[in-house]
Amino acid sequence: MYTREQASQLRQAFWTTFGQYIAPHLSAEGLRTNWVNYKTGLPGVAFKMDADKKSASIAIEMSQADPEIQELYFEQFLALKTLLHETLEEEWEWALHTEDEYGRTVSRIYKEIKPVSVFNKDDWPALISFFKPRIIALDAFWSDAQYSFDALR
Repeated sequence: MYTREQASQLRQAFWTTFGQYIAPHLSAEGLRTNWVNYKTGLPGVAFKMDADKKSASIAIEMSQADPEIQELYFEQFLALKTLLHETLEEEWEWALHTEDEYGRTVSRIYKEIKPVSVFNKDDWPALISFFKPRIIALDAFWSDAQYSFDALR
C-alpha cells in the first residue's frame, strides 16, 4: 500500500506524463490545449478523466446545482448523441442524476475501463492509450457541438 503522499505523487506523475505526451497535439481548431484540464467554456460542463487503483474513466460531466437545469443540458447532449458516438467511434454510457465521489448530483456520459491502476506504471501505456484518442475525439465533437448550447448559457 502507498501512503497518501506516495499515492498523490504517483497520480501527479501520471497526469504530468500524460500531459507531456499529448501536449504536441493541437485542438480541432488548431490551438494549443491543456488536455488534462480541458475547458469547455460552459459553466457546469466538464470533460473529466479519472484513474484510480481499479479503473479509469473519461466523461462529459454536468454538475449544475439545479437538477432541472442539469437535465436540460443532459437532454441537449441526448439530441447530439448520434454525432457524439460517431465522433468517438464507440458508444458511451449515459447516466442522468447520479452521484459523484462527493455525494453531489451530477449527470455523466462516460466510458470506463477495468482493471487498470494508475499506481502501476506498467498500466500507464494502457491508460494513455485509453485517454488520448477519446479526449481528442471529445474536443473534435465539442468544436462542432458547443454552439448547440448557446441558448442554455
